[in-house]
Amino acid sequence: MIDLRKTTNQEQWDDYVLEHAGHPLQLWGWGQVKAAHGWSVDRIFAYDQDDKIIAAAQLLTRKLPLPLRAISYVPRGPVGEGAYSVAFLNELAAYATRTYKSMALSIEPDTREFDIPKGWLKSTHRILPPDTIELDLTLSENDLLNAMAKKTRQYIRKSAAEAIEIRTVKTREQLDSLLAIYRGTSQRAKFALHNDQYYIDVFNLMGDNSQVFAAFVEGKPVAFLWLAVSADTAFELYGGMNDIGQELRINYALKWHAIRKMREWGIGRYDLGGLINDGVSTFKRSWAEHETVLAGTFDKPLSPFYGIWKRGLPVAKSVYRGIKSLRK
Repeated sequence: MIDLRKTTNQEQWDDYVLEHAGHPLQLWGWGQVKAAHGWSVDRIFAYDQDDKIIAAAQLLTRKLPLPLRAISYVPRGPVGEGAYSVAFLNELAAYATRTYKSMALSIEPDTREFDIPKGWLKSTHRILPPDTIELDLTLSENDLLNAMAKKTRQYIRKSAAEAIEIRTVKTREQLDSLLAIYRGTSQRAKFALHNDQYYIDVFNLMGDNSQVFAAFVEGKPVAFLWLAVSADTAFELYGGMNDIGQELRINYALKWHAIRKMREWGIGRYDLGGLINDGVSTFKRSWAEHETVLAGTFDKPLSPFYGIWKRGLPVAKSVYRGIKSLRK
């Protein structure tokens, strides 16, 4: 028997996620960000027959047009020793149906392997890319450097020798200057952004679990790297640089600074945030000898209309990207 219970206790929630090697996207603050931007958020504990918590899932739900109603989603989770038990996953799906009439529950396990339960499907779409680069920060700095491409090591040394200062961003004023850099990066690389308020909310609501490092030349920011951090995992969220940063290849010194800082803090895993076969992904691949492939995205269909979602989502994403590009 498994009993699902919602919690409104932030301290209890974050303590459980942090103590059970949970991903930063399962932390309370990330749910607050999503709640401020159109998602419903439920933090759900699973209790066994001895009233012991065995799993947790931060469930995000987004309304969709009729007849689809809603989609429920667990990013890089659930968490806990019973996180991927068939009983818990099916109870979670039943909760999504009962509470939101969701046409599907999607999960993206923070694991490399996943035994697909009966009634679940490997999804044809994804929200977070399963292909990524993960660095093992329990290795020595020399081991990490030796696993990089030769040119990456050279660029780290070269960019670190420039007259730059790297420090943690703590103020809204500094953040605003970084968002200006990010807008320029998005225009060059042709990717869509959220509005500024979204990133401000990440900065404010994630607290110490959001770490922003910026490189400065003559007191002005030229590049930044933004991480979400839990007890065991550092996950790259965003990054960008201006023309000066590009010219000086500041992104090499900046990323190496962030990696070393996470290692100093005792974090064991550094995730470069996914690979999507673009120029940035080529840059990421130069930091390690091997890629990491996570299990992927899995759906529990909860409605006869799931087939519409499954067939229509790629088209919908393409249309949405087109609309966003016209607004730049």
